[in-house]
Amino acid sequence: MSVIRHVFVVLALLATQAGAAMPDPAGIRVATVPVGQSGAGSVFDIDGVLEPQRQATVTAQVGGSVLALRVKAGDTVRRGQALVRLDDREMRANTARSDAAVVQAQSALRDAQQVLERNRELRKSGFLSAAALDSIENQVKSAQAAVTQAQAARTQAAVTQGFADLVAPFDAVVLATHVEAGDLALPGRALLTLYQPGLLRAVAYVPASRVAETAASTDVVVVLPDGRSVAPTAREMQPTADPVSQTVEWRLPLPASATGLRPGQMVRVRASGGAAQADAAARLTVPREAILRRGELTAVYVATDKGFILRAVRVGPALDQQVEVLAGLRSGERIARDPVRAGLPGAIAE
Repeated sequence: MSVIRHVFVVLALLATQAGAAMPDPAGIRVATVPVGQSGAGSVFDIDGVLEPQRQATVTAQVGGSVLALRVKAGDTVRRGQALVRLDDREMRANTARSDAAVVQAQSALRDAQQVLERNRELRKSGFLSAAALDSIENQVKSAQAAVTQAQAARTQAAVTQGFADLVAPFDAVVLATHVEAGDLALPGRALLTLYQPGLLRAVAYVPASRVAETAASTDVVVVLPDGRSVAPTAREMQPTADPVSQTVEWRLPLPASATGLRPGQMVRVRASGGAAQADAAARLTVPREAILRRGELTAVYVATDKGFILRAVRVGPALDQQVEVLAGLRSGERIARDPVRAGLPGAIAE
């Protein structure tokens, strides 16, 4: 009996020590913030990307193997500089054939003109009928048309042969090359892409529901990757929305003073004032850190009398340090600022 009593005493002691080592769930208190209107909502903050204002894709207008690719990505080229050389042997053969056709047509025209002169003399002497003379005159006109047709074909062949040497349409930088020497260039195939340096624009995609207020913003700046903020020289909101993403492309050309940039870099576009300021009071916003993202789930922890409950929400774009809540919350509700701690068992609001 004494042994059993000793075992119970040991177990009780271990249980007491274990209880002292475990944290008290009731002691997990999490700070909360109210859901409501925020002054930060007056700033519309959205991601953008830099792209050239002037860009061209050089394509093949005739078919042929690529004999030489004279530039590479990153090269600076001048207007008229050779870029790509295509195999033009077939085109040169067509040009030679056209030259021969022109000579043949001109020779036939001279023969017809000589026959016409002789028949006119015979007509004056009464040895040829008027109908026969008319037939000869028609033959001369037909020969003249054949010469014109042959000359046009020769011009077309010469123009086509010129397509074998592709040159830069303007002073540019090679953005990308799409072929290598030995590739087959079919008509319409892209060979390389050029862009004019020094003229870039920020492109952002605005939710269709926010287009009116964004377009009416009085202050718009583009925050560059190095932290500089520049004002765009113009604002170009495109007239149509993407049917899938329900966004509208917003183009913001940058001044030439914004140097050291490359196409494809990410930027931030911030719009404030005007309609954006007036509409801020109608938005519900929560801090960025209060949003819990787990795969496809976007949620917050809402404080109740019995603790926190997880509630899915639908959010909009970031508004400075706040996130706009489109659905799932009501004004005045309180949510956990730290969703990780709020998810622990026994967590309560401060």
